[in-house]
Amino acid sequence: MSAANSTGLVVAARDVSMVYRSNHARPYLAVRGVTLEIAAGEMLGIVGESGSGKSTLALAIAGLAGRGGDAMPRICGGQLEVHGTRLRHVGRRARDRLTLQVGFLRQDAAERLSPLLTVAENVAEPIYQRDRRFSVREASDAVATVIDAVRLPLSLMNRLPYQLSSGQRQRVALARAIVLEPTLLVADEPTRGVDASVRDGVLDTLRDLHRDRGLTAIVVSSDLAVLSRIAPKLAVMQKGILVGLGDLDTLTTAPENEYLKGLARSRAALGSAKTEKFHG
Repeated sequence: MSAANSTGLVVAARDVSMVYRSNHARPYLAVRGVTLEIAAGEMLGIVGESGSGKSTLALAIAGLAGRGGDAMPRICGGQLEVHGTRLRHVGRRARDRLTLQVGFLRQDAAERLSPLLTVAENVAEPIYQRDRRFSVREASDAVATVIDAVRLPLSLMNRLPYQLSSGQRQRVALARAIVLEPTLLVADEPTRGVDASVRDGVLDTLRDLHRDRGLTAIVVSSDLAVLSRIAPKLAVMQKGILVGLGDLDTLTTAPENEYLKGLARSRAALGSAKTEKFHG
């Protein structure tokens, strides 16, 4: 049994470094020596500005590092275990088994929905990508279950994506990410492109899925307000380095790192805005 399994950890990163390589440019080290652990049933928020390495780390945890040629990063140092599978130099079969247990919501997942397929067909697509002979009835039941779980009315199942609001399309993408019943969900910028008026609803849906399904969840965002709403524990990334790990109170109490000082100011501003809204 692997160390990750024997200690109840879903994710165990040990001094992980990641690089983008290209024939046309110098290698770019995007993640530098990150060490962290995520226990079963935990929700972790990963926060950092653009280029901090947070999305690159999310790709690796989702089992996608090293796939897709030069466009995708590779683990070049340390070791990353997800559900007991060591992902550095992982083989295709082991990766395929792992990705059955991991749901990945990409930054542009709502934009990737096929405009030619209905909501139900978009959500069912991962099922048939795994098994083209899968029972149509069972697939329909699975789709209906996850559509309901993400708080969408079943009456939308036969609509096309362009007929939905931004928030509804994001929920469809989320349903697609969990239709194979993963035990780990990685959501990269889940409120990107979503109208501000429905953002909280998307976040509440993520929180409810985490609670009701017992999912281990990782939510990546550059917006502290997003993560402070749903994630009790944060990993703070800056220039590829993990500069903070813990709850928001701990991270923003007398911070020494300049980026953490900025988060403390952002948190104070959020608190002031909420107070003004309450008393206004």
